[in-house]
Amino acid sequence: MIFEHLDTYGHEQVVFCHNKDAGLKAIIAIHNTVLGPALGGTRMWPYKTEADALNDVLRLSRGMTYKNAVAGLDIGGGKAVIIGNPATDKSEALFRAFGKAVQSLGGRYITAEDVGIDVNDMEHVYKETEYVTGVHQVHGGSGDPSPFTAYGTLQGLMAALHAKFGNEEVGNYSYSVQGLGHVGMEYVKLLKERGAKIFVTDINQALVDKAVNEYGCEAVGLDEIYDVDADVYSPCALGGTINEETLPRLKAKIICGSANNQLANNAIGDEVEKRGILYAPDYAVNAGGVMNVALEITGYNRERAMRQMRTIYHNVSRIFEIAKRDSIPTYKAADRMAEERIEVMGKLKLPLGRTAPRFQGRIRGGA
Repeated sequence: MIFEHLDTYGHEQVVFCHNKDAGLKAIIAIHNTVLGPALGGTRMWPYKTEADALNDVLRLSRGMTYKNAVAGLDIGGGKAVIIGNPATDKSEALFRAFGKAVQSLGGRYITAEDVGIDVNDMEHVYKETEYVTGVHQVHGGSGDPSPFTAYGTLQGLMAALHAKFGNEEVGNYSYSVQGLGHVGMEYVKLLKERGAKIFVTDINQALVDKAVNEYGCEAVGLDEIYDVDADVYSPCALGGTINEETLPRLKAKIICGSANNQLANNAIGDEVEKRGILYAPDYAVNAGGVMNVALEITGYNRERAMRQMRTIYHNVSRIFEIAKRDSIPTYKAADRMAEERIEVMGKLKLPLGRTAPRFQGRIRGGA
């Protein structure tokens, strides 16, 4: 069954990591290294089953290949998941054991933060391996990537506004933001600075209260977010929120947010297109974080990082152009843009006489 999964997704390597003393149960998935070493964050989540964890890391790592390719980075795609509750199961020993596992791969996989992980956790990982990004700036890192992901999401939003309405005036429109974690709250802050009307929801009431009190947002219920009459729906929590049940309820003209795997499946992506809603593909929009930490590999420079974030606007605009040119939904256009770059750049990196492997049709994933 596992090898059938690997055949479907096209992974190069999947590593199961276990350390009983440290309580570590983790999976590292290296999807593709044609463009360079696989870079992707580590997610800590209380998966119900080990099969759920495997399926998640396979989808997410494949999505990182596409995200990094569209972002114009010379790195491949990978991801890791740690099975556990980030609120109760974290320890120095756990993260150092994970760091040893990363180090054993010799640089084929470079890790970073993702859901359930923060910069302090990465510090423990860093004690055991050099193949880690997103550590404190004292170590030459750039710290928490969330503000960069949020800023990149804003760039993608502006590209979507221009494509749909002919202008980039963020403050002229209203937004329903689902999820107020590190990235979601930063995104709300950026929207508020530009005078936007914002509706918010989150499972954490304290975060909702903060958004209301500090940024003047209007709170709505967890399920009510899909019925809000807003111009833009911004999913910034976990994936799959655009599905058969929620899509008919959306009144938004644009879907643009920082969450991964926003579309439940490809059929939903097709239906979004039919309904005249402009979808800004998630992995193109939320690439700011990985763009930022990727610069740590060659030497970090904040000014260069911010300049690179702004290329997300042009990347998303290019996706819209490809969709119009080829008469395909935007999620397919993003995949096409990624696959074309991997194929072309892969040929440049290979010795004479060899050809880069061709990609199979992408199964909906994300990063």
